[in-house]
Amino acid sequence: MDSPHQHELQTAIAAVQRAAHLSKAVLAAAGDRVSHIAKDDHSPVTVADFAVQALLTAALTAAFPGDAFVGEETADDLRANPALLDRVWTVLKEVAADTDLAESDGAPQIPDSPERLCTLVDRAGLGVPGTGRVWVFDPIDGTQTFLRGEIYAINACLLVDGEQTVAVVGLPNLSPQATYPVTDQSVDPDPKGGSILYGVRGRGAFRRPLAGPAGLVGDRLPRHEGTPEKLRFVTSTAAGSSSPGVNEKVAARLGMEYPGNDLLGWVPRWATLAMGYANVTVWAYARRERQGKIWDHAGAMLLFEEVGGKVTDVDGKAPDLKVGRKMVSNYGWVAAPPGIHGRVLETVREVLREGGQGHLLR
Repeated sequence: MDSPHQHELQTAIAAVQRAAHLSKAVLAAAGDRVSHIAKDDHSPVTVADFAVQALLTAALTAAFPGDAFVGEETADDLRANPALLDRVWTVLKEVAADTDLAESDGAPQIPDSPERLCTLVDRAGLGVPGTGRVWVFDPIDGTQTFLRGEIYAINACLLVDGEQTVAVVGLPNLSPQATYPVTDQSVDPDPKGGSILYGVRGRGAFRRPLAGPAGLVGDRLPRHEGTPEKLRFVTSTAAGSSSPGVNEKVAARLGMEYPGNDLLGWVPRWATLAMGYANVTVWAYARRERQGKIWDHAGAMLLFEEVGGKVTDVDGKAPDLKVGRKMVSNYGWVAAPPGIHGRVLETVREVLREGGQGHLLR
């Protein structure tokens, strides 16, 4: 890909490759005993979450020291739990010593001490988006599926003045040859398999194997037609934050198989849209005050836009990625090719009104 952001793209691909390698190694070493603690929202946080965020921040700080960072995790739990900090530090040292990574991207950049590790985690974990250059990370999207050895993602995005500019998504367990429907159980049987999706605004989106040098050119993902003949859905039947029954009713009215593709993590859902396994997704939170988190969407949704997709919220507004760590200016999501997006949007709004949930709309 010829792009003015080639350096950023190659650096991010190399970092995501290392992160994917690390995440697989943590899972393989833990077996049935994956270490985790509980966050305030009761979701599991693994050694891999902290180690991946530290690794991504270290690599991109070294390459772009003037950039800002936003990531999901803070180092509070690491500082409060010396055993957990030691485990994360040990994992990072093991990755740095792994000669298998030299073929793809040279010696991994890692923090030089546990204290520096915490500082790097916090550099992203306490960061907020805004103007200028901001890297956004989701170290492990789909932590529950990661713990089960299923589909999860590593998401990295460069925002420039709030605009998605560079996107790299690692899918360590999803084969480049996956077939419809893609679900959390669509695991690549090759332990060295997996995929990377990447894109730069205005330059298209691409898919390549996870393994291989960072400069390996992927296959350009085909663009979605303006008005597709067949609609395919991607949703999550496991995530419980969408208004009850909305997704099923929307799918039925639009003649889509339900659930179609079924993935817990938002990043794998956006990736599935980009790869063409699906061309429609909707999400209407059960409460208006629920908002998406920037790391679940930034970059991954750009990949869908780069294959011709249109993304708005349920009010028809474009994503606002400058307002904070939570996307407080947007309510829910509607994504589809441009020729059908308006129909999908109005169907979602009709279903909400008819179900007595019109108060959620603006």
